[in-house]
Amino acid sequence: MFGKLSWSAIPVDEPIDMIASGLMVLAVLSLLAWVTAKGHWRYLWREWLTSVEHKRIGVMYIVLALVMLLRGFTDAVMMRAQQAVSVGPDGGYLPPEHYNQIFSAHGTIMIFFMAMPFIIGLMNFAVPLQLGIRDVAFPTLNSVSLWLTASGILLTNMSLVVGEFARTGWLAYPPLSELKYSPGVGVDYYLWALQISGVGTLLSGINLATTILKMRAPGMGYTRMPVFCWTALASNLLIIAAFPVLTATFAMLLLDRYLGMHFFTVDGDGNPMMYINLIWIWGHPEVYILILPCFGVFSEVVSTFSGKPLFGYRSMVAATMAICVLSFIVWLHHFFTMGAGANVNGFFGVMTMIIAVPTGVKVYNWLFTMYGGRVRFHAPMYWSVGFMVTFVIGGMTGVLLAVPPADFILHNSLFLIAHFHNVIIGGVVFGVLAGYMYWFPKAFGFTLHEGWGKVSFWCWFIGFYLAFMPLYYLGMLGMTRRLQHYDNPAWQPWLIVAAAGVVFIMAGILALIVQLVVSIRTRDQRRDLTGDPWGGRSLEWSTPSPPPAWNFAILPRVEREDDYWHTKARAREERIAAARALVYEDIHMPRNSPTGFITAFFAVVTGFALIWHIWWMVALGLAGALATTLVFAWRDESEFEIAADEVAQADQAHIEAYWAGTAP
Repeated sequence: MFGKLSWSAIPVDEPIDMIASGLMVLAVLSLLAWVTAKGHWRYLWREWLTSVEHKRIGVMYIVLALVMLLRGFTDAVMMRAQQAVSVGPDGGYLPPEHYNQIFSAHGTIMIFFMAMPFIIGLMNFAVPLQLGIRDVAFPTLNSVSLWLTASGILLTNMSLVVGEFARTGWLAYPPLSELKYSPGVGVDYYLWALQISGVGTLLSGINLATTILKMRAPGMGYTRMPVFCWTALASNLLIIAAFPVLTATFAMLLLDRYLGMHFFTVDGDGNPMMYINLIWIWGHPEVYILILPCFGVFSEVVSTFSGKPLFGYRSMVAATMAICVLSFIVWLHHFFTMGAGANVNGFFGVMTMIIAVPTGVKVYNWLFTMYGGRVRFHAPMYWSVGFMVTFVIGGMTGVLLAVPPADFILHNSLFLIAHFHNVIIGGVVFGVLAGYMYWFPKAFGFTLHEGWGKVSFWCWFIGFYLAFMPLYYLGMLGMTRRLQHYDNPAWQPWLIVAAAGVVFIMAGILALIVQLVVSIRTRDQRRDLTGDPWGGRSLEWSTPSPPPAWNFAILPRVEREDDYWHTKARAREERIAAARALVYEDIHMPRNSPTGFITAFFAVVTGFALIWHIWWMVALGLAGALATTLVFAWRDESEFEIAADEVAQADQAHIEAYWAGTAP
């Protein structure tokens, strides 16, 4: 009746697993008990869990990402601690099979469930505000996308309590991921969690791309969009093009495992190299799906805190779209050593070097924006400058790895791990944290504590260099990745330094937590009365902080680049007179819907049942998801009306508060 599921699936003989799963379950139960004791369930259900408002969905994405940052970082701490002590006769504290699960889970969680939700959350929150519109194109679909992502996260973490996770690395290469070599449920947890969350990501990409292409404010042509919107557009076009490849690739591997097909099994005339080609046809665009919106964040931050328009706006847009196209013709540099031949390797090596050119254009544009500006070093600017220094190093090592002979020597070594983390931490993590601190006052109406934000930056910055620069050196010495144990004692001092770097990064994460707690406790002293605490240049800063559900009382008319900046430059009296002459109308907004949350519940049921071969539960989950979709499709009322008087009252109150505050 319960397929392969039995009491033996609970790892009672693994004390580390049981302690970790016990702490996780305890944390969840404590949170549920606190919400119940405070009587917050009704508020959470009505205002958050069923919300279809883009700003709240964006915030929930970011909350998921921050929680998964803690979860994925825990795996990193365990790996670095293991490698620091497991030399010679000392085997360390992690058995090989557990260590393999940890590094597989670390990569999976950090890319799919930390970086992706963080990026999508920032885009969800900021893009409609920057476009001068009231919501995304498909609000309920946006909720479904969020909760499908949450479903994948839940399934991945369930593997810690019931069963196991994949031991194959974060991309699950066959033949190791085939049923013959991974007969347990770990690979199935991996595949179904990513299939479900991948559908949510694809839907989000379609939604945001449609929003940018079809729903801009009056007068906002493509050349008047903020650069963050351009980078979001490029990222979501890549999602639309790349994620179906990932879905199809995982589907073929699932067919191999469940129905005995032979897409990738060598002894059935399958071809594992086809999997590696397909996974990297998705995988390398994925790097740019993550980094391009961060480039947009840095563009907004550098321009705002330099008090200048972004240098080379059109070249920045051209570079963004060039990266979008070129990212699809560099995937083979991930396996130069696989025997493709000199001509193929040479082509992909040259293309990899070429894609560095538009990235270099962006760095120069940011530097020229700062040059001659009145630079204010708030916390978001720290992350941006730290990114420029760190990412350039990562880019140079990437160009080195683009040379096939060099890659033959360094492939599968810790040099590659150092390079990857160089661009992901220095680019993506620094980027999302810059965006988090930059837009936080817009989301919640008060600024974050500057001091703790800068402490967090310095801990991350120092910690990164301590943790990963030694890995460059170890890679050149010949240390390969994924080692649970090694015999060369000369490597150990460098791995101890790397472990010390992880301690610094841990301090940076703790500083982020302290910053949030201190900021909430002192929020009355750091209220944003104007809606424009940084002296921003784009339309989101023209709204109250936090913005009302409708974003804009009257949709703005955009006449030039940085239109809001030019509007602020007009005389105060002219702006007050114009505000008093505004004519407000009733606004129609989409109703909240539990569709996304309920769909996610049935997605988890279906995924769990497929993992454990509980076929009656699979049918139940699919039937529930279908019924939820039909109920949503046949709903009677999809919108509600906000009266013009209410809109006018809120907007006039914002205008008065703006001039009572520190209006620029």
